Amino acid sequence: MNKKKGIISLILMAVVIIFLGFTTAVGFGKTGTGAMRNIKLGLDLAGGVSITYQVEDENPTAEQMSDTIYKLQLRVEQYSTEASVYQEGDDRISIEIPGVTDANQILDELGKPGSLEFQTSDGESVITGADVQTASVQSGQDDMGNAEYSVELVLNDEGTQKFADATEANIGQPISIIYDGETISSPTVQSAITGGTAYITGNFTYEEADNLASTIRIGGLQLELKELRSNVVGAQLGEEAISTSLMAGAIGFGLVFIFMICVYYLPGLAAGIALVIYTELVLVILNAFNVTLTLPGIAGIVLSIGMAVDANVIIFARVREEMARGKSIKNALKAGFQKAMSAIIDGNVTTLIAAAVLWFMGSGTVKGFAQTLAIGIVVSMFTALVITRIIVFAFYAVGLRGEKLYYHPKKERQPIDFIGKKKYFFTLSIAVMLIGLGVLGYNYSQGRGAFAYGLEFEGGTSTTVDFDKDYTINEIDQEIVPVVEEVTGDNNVQTQKVEGSNQVIIKTVALDLDQREALNQALVDNFQVDADTITAENISSTVSSEMRQDAVVAVLTAAVFMLLYIWLRFKDIRFATSAVLALLHDVVVVILFYAVSRIAIGNTFIACILTIVGYSINATIVIFDRIREELRYQTRSTDLKLLVNKSVTETLTRSIYTNLTTFIMVAVLYILGVSSIREFALPLIVGIVWGAYSSVCITAALWYVMKTKIGGKKTAGKGKK
Repeated sequence: MNKKKGIISLILMAVVIIFLGFTTAVGFGKTGTGAMRNIKLGLDLAGGVSITYQVEDENPTAEQMSDTIYKLQLRVEQYSTEASVYQEGDDRISIEIPGVTDANQILDELGKPGSLEFQTSDGESVITGADVQTASVQSGQDDMGNAEYSVELVLNDEGTQKFADATEANIGQPISIIYDGETISSPTVQSAITGGTAYITGNFTYEEADNLASTIRIGGLQLELKELRSNVVGAQLGEEAISTSLMAGAIGFGLVFIFMICVYYLPGLAAGIALVIYTELVLVILNAFNVTLTLPGIAGIVLSIGMAVDANVIIFARVREEMARGKSIKNALKAGFQKAMSAIIDGNVTTLIAAAVLWFMGSGTVKGFAQTLAIGIVVSMFTALVITRIIVFAFYAVGLRGEKLYYHPKKERQPIDFIGKKKYFFTLSIAVMLIGLGVLGYNYSQGRGAFAYGLEFEGGTSTTVDFDKDYTINEIDQEIVPVVEEVTGDNNVQTQKVEGSNQVIIKTVALDLDQREALNQALVDNFQVDADTITAENISSTVSSEMRQDAVVAVLTAAVFMLLYIWLRFKDIRFATSAVLALLHDVVVVILFYAVSRIAIGNTFIACILTIVGYSINATIVIFDRIREELRYQTRSTDLKLLVNKSVTETLTRSIYTNLTTFIMVAVLYILGVSSIREFALPLIVGIVWGAYSSVCITAALWYVMKTKIGGKKTAGKGKK
């Protein structure tokens, strides 16, 4: 790159920053398309629609209620991955959908859940809605090239067999779809359908096909429901919660920016500028993909800023190594980017695999987290490998070539004997886990439960109160919530304001009769409400057992796919096995921290654990990449122990700096954030600190033990000189 191109590149970067900054701050057109204010916000930040259904069937079983809740959860995720469905009382189901304000529109689109039946022309029932797993619109083209739409039905195992028998016996005859006694479609059977997937074709418009698919989906519930009430509810958290979180993000970003410049000089400035573009791009993409952003989501974005530093640290650490070996600045920059490429790609692709698996297999919060994670990974790779590179080479091209701008010579660090201390590290890890398990067992034996479950996991009591004035969200937080906390002993009270009324919905842990009466009396004494208007219902968890199972299966599947990828890339199953073992080790420690600290396990717990999964595997890949590189250039006589120690020592600066920058972001969130953010930030801090220890002290040691104990010698093996 010559001087002219360097100037043009810097001007282009400035234009990009200004353009993206204008887009996120102001947007375009009357509606401000692309502006940060138009990002869809969750119930906790902006409110949404709350709908309660009454089960029409008498004495519904727990299994029927659970199945209906789970299927409704999957359906309302078309509006938002952060939507929640839970049981209220014995025979009611409530749905909360963030980011929308028109309850009637939702009710019309969702449809009235009713009975669905497929019947032959003589009236014989073939299958019911319970046999239909999914119904969706499929698009294609006819012989003339025009768009045509059909409805794809996927049946369960029992429905597949029944439908196969019926279609085989009724070829050329219609099978009618009956919804609440009304025929909504009568497709003719063209051939026997034995594979469990059927297509309803016709001259459908997209809207007609979509309505038919929606009706079939909603009729696939085990229970019939009728609308009991619908409300537009306000945000659960006040403006103060949002402003303090954003302030924490700005302060953390500023500290990381300064840190990068202080440590890496001119390249650190380039990385800081790239981080500005990274943040702006993420906000624009959140808009473009209509991602619902919750308060933990804001924390996740702030956290991702810290994680985005990682690629830059890997690159600049490599550049310094090359300069220390006597290379010119230009050649050192080229070699730094080139040698860092494999670690950056492997680390991010591994995490991206996890995000993809979580997206396809997870539900609810897991799916939402995967979407945000994938966006962060892709944008991070782009800004580090493209934007940072353009900026730093442009700096060099315009004449900023003094060696002191890039590197200050330091004494070469001698390899630290990490492998020699592996027994101490393994003992410490085992001891920490045993202590955690001991505390968990003690709490369980004392009747306090192994974990402190929040509303999302254990359910609780929902109390609706009519106050004599219209309280603002901040007033609810400052005046009402402290009273509720004192009476109930619950430090994670959730509140929702019903728009257009003085009603406030208060959600707490499950309250017995005495506690309910005490709460009612406290509300009467402090706010002069009418006790007769206070209503309370038990509510189920918003994270159903099926959703928990989905999350566990998704995480385990993601671990398997990550193992396979690492095995493929490193061509050694021991790299993959030790990486996954270290990852599980980190996750277990964080879970045990929840048990010991008694921090409530809710939706932020899922986000926290998944963050640790993505973060820990990335750190491990960097060390393994260096070991793989050293193995290529060692002779048969080289001591494997020394090689591993050297690799860990050479990546130690990266490990410290990356974890420190991420720690800074999360620590600022913890200090300035509201209580719900602090309960998310504290376990993350533990995960970051323990993950740093694990990646440096445990991961490579595990690989070394496997390498020397399973069919290997304590030498590096034959390689290139």
